[in-house]
Amino acid sequence: MRFKRSERVQELLLKEISALIQKGLKDPRIGFATVTTVELTNNLKHAKVYISVFGTEIEQCDTITGLSSASGFIRSSLGKNLNLRYIPVLEFILDETAKRVARINKIINELHSK
Repeated sequence: MRFKRSERVQELLLKEISALIQKGLKDPRIGFATVTTVELTNNLKHAKVYISVFGTEIEQCDTITGLSSASGFIRSSLGKNLNLRYIPVLEFILDETAKRVARINKIINELHSK
């Protein structure tokens, strides 16, 4: 059962983390990244942040590494901007949905051409 509060906090985190990645981070390892979803536990203590990165596999790995090393800065910025008792621990995960969708589309197109 999902709680409405955790869903609202998920949306808030998505918006704030996206803004921080676009404007506040100066790490050169972080490339063109987009926050796709945030999964928050019901007790609001741990968040999985799924990131979609445009670029090669090396650039994707560098971006996730850069975001993981900047998680302390991101958490402190969230603490200043959000009125929450606890700021969740952030875990950045590479979202490979776009790659899977492209592979499935390629397979479907190959089947239709035969």
